[in-house]
Amino acid sequence: MIVLAIACAGSGLLAAACSSSAQSAGSGAAPDAKSAPFNGPVTASGREAPSRVTDLTKLSPNQDIIYTADLTLRVKDVNGAATSATNDVTGVGGYLADEQQTQATGRGSVGQVDLNLKIPVAAYHQTLAELAKLGTHVTFNEQAQDVTQQVADVTSRVASAEAAIRQLRQLLRRAGDVGQLLSVQDEINSQESALESLIAQQQALAHETTYATVDLTLLGHHAVIPKKHKKASHGLIAGLGTGWRALKLVVVWLLTAVGTLLPFAIPIVAIGAIIYVGWRRIARRRTLAATAPPAATS
Repeated sequence: MIVLAIACAGSGLLAAACSSSAQSAGSGAAPDAKSAPFNGPVTASGREAPSRVTDLTKLSPNQDIIYTADLTLRVKDVNGAATSATNDVTGVGGYLADEQQTQATGRGSVGQVDLNLKIPVAAYHQTLAELAKLGTHVTFNEQAQDVTQQVADVTSRVASAEAAIRQLRQLLRRAGDVGQLLSVQDEINSQESALESLIAQQQALAHETTYATVDLTLLGHHAVIPKKHKKASHGLIAGLGTGWRALKLVVVWLLTAVGTLLPFAIPIVAIGAIIYVGWRRIARRRTLAATAPPAATS
């Protein structure tokens, strides 16, 4: 009876998880909502403010949205703009998650600062507009992902796992022998491990839906604009292009190797020639000495 109860509890948890997963697959999360190009209203300073994507939180108060944005600005004072951006974010309850600085490389050039900012969703759009005022717009991209179904799925699976663990602990109290105790305890340990993983997912989703993420890049006047990586292409033309570039690379490498070895090859060939000529002379003398007739005796 104990083993049968364990099997029923495990199958119940599996059925609940499959049901919630099927429901998630059937309804599906809303696709990423990408904003239009950076053509928002002009601010008082004459700079463009970021164009806002549709605020999906206004559609339903129960929706969970993950906001992300990439903003690149060219500024006069990189360090000063970075400090202002950090103050704007911390002033509304956000925080600076990561900062990377690139030092100036040339004379008169200014470095680059990359900031990863976490902004509360309630103040996200207003803070993003304030950040756009720090410099001249270079690039901008914004996304809003609806993860309401994913959050509901994880929440349902957490509740199912907790209910299964409670049932297994009740069975543990009624276990008759050592074998039954060990069997029930192993099942409890397995369910608790799965529950910890689900809780971690739940906490991560809660954080992502509470704080919007803004990757802010601040460039000096002489800093090079980072190039975007091109998507890999496929097909015959792309294969021919890749093969031609590989051939040129191999030829250049071979010519470089020949040019590197050529200064050493000239003296090596000269020394080898001298040794060869000397060896031929010695061999010829030995041959002549061996073939010469013996001297006549009186």
